[in-house]
Amino acid sequence: MINNKKIIVVLPAYNAALTLKQTYNEIPFDVVDEVVLVDDKSFDETARLASQIGIKHVIQHNENKGYGGNQKTCYDKALELGGDIIIMLHPDYQYTPKLIHSMSYLIAKEVYPVVLGSRILGNGARKGGMPLIKYIANRFLTLVQNILIGQKLSEYHTGYRAFSKEVLENINYQQNSDNFVFDNQMLSQIIYANYEIAEITCPTKYFEGASSINLTNSTVYAFGVLKTSLIHFLNKIGLMKSRIYQNSIK
Repeated sequence: MINNKKIIVVLPAYNAALTLKQTYNEIPFDVVDEVVLVDDKSFDETARLASQIGIKHVIQHNENKGYGGNQKTCYDKALELGGDIIIMLHPDYQYTPKLIHSMSYLIAKEVYPVVLGSRILGNGARKGGMPLIKYIANRFLTLVQNILIGQKLSEYHTGYRAFSKEVLENINYQQNSDNFVFDNQMLSQIIYANYEIAEITCPTKYFEGASSINLTNSTVYAFGVLKTSLIHFLNKIGLMKSRIYQNSIK
């Protein structure tokens, strides 16, 4: 705990057996109270290994629900366990768990309710091996999103995020996609609900075995991101009423 806030790390996992232990071993258990792993019907030994290394809360989906569907289960379980600060960390070791202290303190001390680990602040993305085409796409999409949504985030596409309980309880994440665009919809909801977002520089690693989406899914994701930002803009100016914002605070 920090400042009497219960901290829960959630790991949305899919075929993460090769990197799970390395990720888990770097989690700072001097502040983290619980770890939840949701296995989205992996083909490897992710769930068995998770239990073996000591993760108490291991949930296995009977069918593959997608990246967004996995996160929905993660957040539901974290709230059920009474988490005050919930940190979403990919178990593929692209993001270092060593930033959990910093991310948690910002929320526990009520400085910000949401903290993102940004690969774009500083030189972390390219130094960590992010392919040039992905870097360019990230920068282009982020520019368009900032214009449409009215923010100044360095990126909307990081998979390293920390939330206060209040945020998760007051945005309608269950209405979001079960696919990769879930992350962007969630940030759109958070911004629409007037929650402030902090970013901290996050080194990242690209290597064989780390998760990645193929060209087809990347293209679908890019169009989904643009659609999400346009929907946000139209809702903001009153020309549309999307259900994903219905339960959020304005």
